[in-house]
Amino acid sequence: MSDDFIMQMQPWFGKEEKNALANYMDEDGFLTEFKHTREFEDSIADYTGARHCIVVNNGTISLTLAALASGVKSGDEVIIPNYTMIASPNSIQMFGAKPVFVDVELETLCLDIDKVRCAITSKTKAIMLVLPNGRYPKSGIEAFQKLCADKGLLLIEDAAQSLGSLYPDGVHIGRKGVVGSFSFSTPKIISTGQGGALITDNNELASSIRKLKDFGRSSGGSDIHNTIGYNFKFTELQAVVGIEQMKKLKWRVERKKNIYLRYQRNLINTPEISFFQHDFRYTTPWFIDCIVEAREELKKHLLKSKIGVRVMYPPLNSQMAYQISGEYPVSELIGKKGLWLPSMSQISDEEIDRICLEISKFFRKKFKA
Repeated sequence: MSDDFIMQMQPWFGKEEKNALANYMDEDGFLTEFKHTREFEDSIADYTGARHCIVVNNGTISLTLAALASGVKSGDEVIIPNYTMIASPNSIQMFGAKPVFVDVELETLCLDIDKVRCAITSKTKAIMLVLPNGRYPKSGIEAFQKLCADKGLLLIEDAAQSLGSLYPDGVHIGRKGVVGSFSFSTPKIISTGQGGALITDNNELASSIRKLKDFGRSSGGSDIHNTIGYNFKFTELQAVVGIEQMKKLKWRVERKKNIYLRYQRNLINTPEISFFQHDFRYTTPWFIDCIVEAREELKKHLLKSKIGVRVMYPPLNSQMAYQISGEYPVSELIGKKGLWLPSMSQISDEEIDRICLEISKFFRKKFKA
């Protein structure tokens, strides 16, 4: 068994992406988004079943545009899970809206709907439902849809980690709210280096997003601006990479599920580590996430054994960028014990076995010696 260093995450680009880039450079293109970008958007729309897909320069901006185009304004409150990547609240803080942090379900790390109800005020405009690692809330997406309908709120789906995951009715995650957002940053199941996408079935909303990302132009190539807009456009270089990555998505979806299952089987008799449950008929794990005892010691042991790991997101309210008081027991638990194990699609079964062996050895020595 090889003892090469195993990275926690590594993008996977092959000769297909290399050849696509080389071929594009022979097209006399301008590099700015054009026909390949439209093709990439169409492939995501076809895959998810959405009527519209609009790609932008990154997944943070996609959330910003989702909120702006939906009608969120400066001073509005948006409910956001206290467990998520900091891009989620930053995306609306950027234009003066206020993120309101709410704790999450232990089983899924999705928003706890009972706590969401308690956090709604007269200033609440939207709920940003983050779907972590392809999971959906145990309360059901329908409960969030009903709550938003009853309270007159917007439901925005932050599905950055959920490309390839479905709700139990077979609808792709990202299609139950007014708009859904994906990310194509380096660790995601497919990557364009940076990049984000928005999907929606609303024609007017899609048109607004397209204008917002392109200076507010009334039409492509025009310098007539009926609204304020920005420059959040994609590039053809990213698009040709993304097109090739999408061709590999079906295989990666199945591989990610098999990776998670192999970790679970290998460590079933190691009680010091617990995995979040997935219904693999629907959900595709992005990262191998788990709760572990003695996290910092285990992390040191694995790094010494040439195995890369990454601690899961700390609670947002405790980050120096926000510093908001309150009790958030689940996100605080994840901040202390949450760990991501090596998760790239190209990891081999032998490497997974080696990782699990080192984890088992560590806990046997620490707790059973």
